[in-house]
Amino acid sequence: MHPVNAIMAARELMEPGGRLGAEWIPFGSIEWFAYAGVSCFLVLFAGMMSGLTLGLMSLSLVDLEILQRSGTPTEKKQATAILPVVQKQHQLLVTLLLCNAAAMEALPIYLDKMFNQYLAIILSVTFVLAFGEVIPQAICTRYGLAVGANLVGVVRVLMVICYPIAYPIGKVLDWVLGHNDALFRRAQLKALVSIHSKEAGKGGELTHDETTIISGALDLTEKTAEEAMTPIESTFSLDVNSKLDWEAMGKILARGHSRVPVYSGSPKNIIGLLLVKSLLTVRPETETPVSAVSIRRIPRYASI
Repeated sequence: MHPVNAIMAARELMEPGGRLGAEWIPFGSIEWFAYAGVSCFLVLFAGMMSGLTLGLMSLSLVDLEILQRSGTPTEKKQATAILPVVQKQHQLLVTLLLCNAAAMEALPIYLDKMFNQYLAIILSVTFVLAFGEVIPQAICTRYGLAVGANLVGVVRVLMVICYPIAYPIGKVLDWVLGHNDALFRRAQLKALVSIHSKEAGKGGELTHDETTIISGALDLTEKTAEEAMTPIESTFSLDVNSKLDWEAMGKILARGHSRVPVYSGSPKNIIGLLLVKSLLTVRPETETPVSAVSIRRIPRYASI
């Protein structure tokens, strides 16, 4: 029941001629301050449950496991404390919602004995909205991990208290909806890497080269050998009968490859590979023939 409707129902019961016939508690009395303290507690408790619902349920098992392995020492400690509780996702959800609903429903009963019905409605809506919803959820959205870790003891106690109701409902939800513990799919990882790639030039932790390597590794299983190959017309190669003079050495250095294909007669007739590091002892002014340098043979496999 909404707090406003609950207040109206309680007010009808306590009006003269109502079923309870109760009167307002005198302002300033010990009982009035006791009711005010209980009302404040209910508002804060409802806010805590609302914030924890948003903060804890927004932390997936994958996020917590990542923080356990790669977070800061404080994050590792917090994630370790929260993980056992969050693993019981639906039981935790039912517990937090049940406690929040109980506090919200009990609040109008106390406010209606302290103020008239209109003032009670205004105060209930104001305090519930500000301190029971907006502020707690805003804090837990930003500091959900820290808040959840500090209040994990309270959550465990509430889960024990609400166990007879929360456990069966949680099991039914587990059976109907399953667990939300799936890892990132390949497309999601690629999108995440793409986002980091855009931030690489803005001081991000990953450089552009690192994101390119990661993205390429994710594409390996979907890429064919043909896509990874370079057309032979576009490759740089040397004739086995050519000379390693200044011009040839300059072209090799400009290309920047560690291996250069060597052909005989036609560029399509590749006979081996020339290791660039083997040219360290070759002097360009001697115009040493390519055939005089060690050429590594290319393994060939007969087609079936």
